[in-house]
Amino acid sequence: MTREEQAGGPAVTSLPPVALRPLRLGTLRPAGWLRARMRQQAEGMAGRLDEFWPDVARSGWIGGDAEGWERGPYWLDGVTGIAYLLDDDRLKRKVERWVDYLLDHQHPDGWFGPRTGEATYADHDVWPRIVVVKALLQHHSATSDPRVVPACLRFLRCLDTVLDEWPLREWARSRWTDAVWVINQLHDLTGEAWLLPVAAKCREQGYDWFAFADDLPYREKVPEATLLALQAANAGDWMNDEYLASHGVNVAMGLKAMPVWSRYDGEPDQLDRLLRMIAALDEYHGQASGLYSCDEHLAGRHPSQGTETCTVVEYLASLEVALENWGPVEPLAARLEKLAFNALPAGVGPDEWTHQYVQQANQVICHVTEDRVYTNNDPDANVFGLEPHFGCCTANRHQGWPRYTAHLWMEAADGGLTALSYAPCVLETGDLRVEVGGGYPFTDEVELRVTGPSSRPLQLRIPGWATGATLTVDGGPADPLVPGDVHVVRREWSGEHLLRLRLPARVRAVPRGQSAVSVERGPLVFALPVPEQWRKIGGEEPHATWEVHPTGPWNYSVALPPGDVTEYVRVEQTPPDDLPYSPATAPTRLHVTGRRVEWGLEHGAAAAPPTGPADSSADVENLVLIPYGCTNLRVTELPWTTPPGSQA
Repeated sequence: MTREEQAGGPAVTSLPPVALRPLRLGTLRPAGWLRARMRQQAEGMAGRLDEFWPDVARSGWIGGDAEGWERGPYWLDGVTGIAYLLDDDRLKRKVERWVDYLLDHQHPDGWFGPRTGEATYADHDVWPRIVVVKALLQHHSATSDPRVVPACLRFLRCLDTVLDEWPLREWARSRWTDAVWVINQLHDLTGEAWLLPVAAKCREQGYDWFAFADDLPYREKVPEATLLALQAANAGDWMNDEYLASHGVNVAMGLKAMPVWSRYDGEPDQLDRLLRMIAALDEYHGQASGLYSCDEHLAGRHPSQGTETCTVVEYLASLEVALENWGPVEPLAARLEKLAFNALPAGVGPDEWTHQYVQQANQVICHVTEDRVYTNNDPDANVFGLEPHFGCCTANRHQGWPRYTAHLWMEAADGGLTALSYAPCVLETGDLRVEVGGGYPFTDEVELRVTGPSSRPLQLRIPGWATGATLTVDGGPADPLVPGDVHVVRREWSGEHLLRLRLPARVRAVPRGQSAVSVERGPLVFALPVPEQWRKIGGEEPHATWEVHPTGPWNYSVALPPGDVTEYVRVEQTPPDDLPYSPATAPTRLHVTGRRVEWGLEHGAAAAPPTGPADSSADVENLVLIPYGCTNLRVTELPWTTPPGSQA
């Protein structure tokens, strides 16, 4: 039996190529509203944490006396993408300082990071080191720093030996997928065959996400009492599989198992398995934003259950890896956009200086409350602040926008450029320049200015919702496009050419169980914004802690039966300004009618929506829904009533 087979993996000596390769970091740069958002990150918490927050400013990873586990690496991983995508010299100097320290202080045996020298698991914990390697590989992608790949290979040589004496446990056991991901990247860079048995060893020692995907083991809210009993009964080892596999962030990373491991086993059903896992999470824990509930553990479909902010960015990362592996598979690309345009901005203050630990689909008040709906979060979990409840998200959330941006366009095996999403950006490959303009996803038209000379084909993803999509080239006839297809434009690009991509969308009321609907148009989820008042309860500005209280009613039904409701909605669109994600600047608004209904609070949050169609004798009112990501307080799952004259 070969070493690979003993480790639980197939005897492979090289990996097949992925369908899409990310462009070198910095080849593509954000523009328009996306650039403005990332500039907020640069000038807000992401670009300043190392100046005042002890767990980064005095991190044990750079010789300090503060936390030396995952928070410093998390921050570095996020700020590295921001620095190079914005070409921001100030941030690049910060990244270089950390990279220099990490590489200069790598241990002689190849291990990274703080060590006590004692025989403790903390000294041999793989998890934070994998995050460091992720960050170093981003830095290498942008700079070709010749020190990075040899250092990472030395670390993985050491890891191979460490795993024999200190097998994966705790967080590393459930997060083995990220270890295999970085090993795959290094194999693609070097072709080193010895890396593949190391990946197989991680897979063998890790949690079985494949069995999880085949038969979801947690189909109801995980009660806090169960978690407390688990801890009490296993005081020395309470962080076992039952705890870790129901933890929402681990589940998000577990989604990566199928794409990273399909390169080893060659099983054709790994994509189907991933889609089944996503569908099961939707069925039993799904939220209108495209997330699943986890506050912190899987928590059912009640729209007031929260989702941890780390889950948002890790779910996005797993989807991005899957799209690299399999190409523009429409369900995956559509989910990527849904999360990026809705959930990603929703849990963050409009100025990028505060965030929530958990966001809620029906979030009608953000306050400190002992009587709470959460699975096992503290009373402050949904307030906005520097580090509500727990500081992991303070450091980790910043990777969301830069990783999404870096995956807007990727390179196919034939050298063609594949567009997965159409947020504004500019990419230059040396022979081809593509400027993506327009206000996507807030407007229906995308402009592509293509400048050659080049013969690279452009592969344009046509979203599945875009019925009636068309493409014109240099003012020529409008060619009809097939929703859910990838349209390939082949020509010699000489000089400048203008492509106009029209992506019209219908308005849909999506059933949410028996009680409510959510409203979607294209990739955007819409919500009823709740009038709000921010109340400072602690901390120092600009990263103070805030409660957000309603100042007006939120308990409405909408006259939108499940299905296509375009005829009942007036759509108002304006080009987005630089900062569209706030209630005041929402560029797309849906005008609908509705009525007040009997509906109140339970356990410090909105109760379950009244069963639809909801009864109400209240007067009909005109309501305006705005994109989910533009709201702070909101109702996203709304009870519905039958519109006048409708047969629904």
